[in-house]
Amino acid sequence: MSFTPVLRSEALKVLSLRSLCGTLLALFAVTTAFSALAGVSETSDPGFDPLFMALSGVAPGQIAAIAFGATVVSSEFHGNGIRLSLAAVPRRGRWFAAKLTVAAAATFGTGLLTASAALVAARAGLGSEAAGLTAGEQVRGVVGLAVYFTLMALLAAGLTALFRSGVATLSTLIPFALVVSFVIGDVAGGATDFLPDKAGQVVIHQTHDGHLGPWTGLGVTALWAGAALLAGARRLRRGDA
Repeated sequence: MSFTPVLRSEALKVLSLRSLCGTLLALFAVTTAFSALAGVSETSDPGFDPLFMALSGVAPGQIAAIAFGATVVSSEFHGNGIRLSLAAVPRRGRWFAAKLTVAAAATFGTGLLTASAALVAARAGLGSEAAGLTAGEQVRGVVGLAVYFTLMALLAAGLTALFRSGVATLSTLIPFALVVSFVIGDVAGGATDFLPDKAGQVVIHQTHDGHLGPWTGLGVTALWAGAALLAGARRLRRGDA
C-alpha cells in the first residue's frame, strides 16, 4: 500500500475518535482561557514579559498536546487494534510515519489557531502593557507556540510507541514538564535550559537570557522529540504486534 491511502486512513482515525478531537478542543480551550486570565492579572512585576504573559496558557496547553500525542499511538494498543493496522499496512515504518504526520498536522493546525486566539484575548486584557510588542515578535510567538505544541505531541507519541502504554507516557512526561524543571532548576543551574519544555518555551518570550535563542531552543526540543521517535520506531519494528 502506498503512503497516501495510509495517510488517509490514519486521518480518518483521528477525526473519528472523540477522545482525540476532545483533546484538541481542550488544547484550544485551556490555552486561550489561561492566557486571557493572565492578560487581566497584575503586571507590576519588573521582569514582566508581555509576550510570555500573552501566551502563558502554554503550561496547561502542553498537557493537552502531550495527551493528544500519547492517545494517537496508545489507541492502537487497545483491543489489539495494532494487529489490524499492521495487517493492512505490513510496512511498519510507513504506518508509523503516516500516523505521526497526521498527529503533527492536527497539532500544528490547532496550535496556530490556539496561539492566535490566546494572543488576541490576552492583548485585550493587557491593553497598553502589550504596546511594545512588535509584529515580528507576535508572529514568532504564535508560530513558535504551534511548533512547540507539535514537538511535545510527537515526543509523547514516540515515548508511547516505546513504552507501548499511554499511561506510562503521561506518568513520565506530565510531571517532568510541570515539576522537574522547577525542582532542579536552582540545583542544576543552566542545565535545565536544555530540557525539552524549558528549551522550547524560549520562543514565546520577548527577551531571553539563557544559553538558547528562540529557534535554537525549539531545535533542542526537536532533538528530544526525534530521539523519542527513533526509539519508538525501533521498538515498533522489532517488537511483537
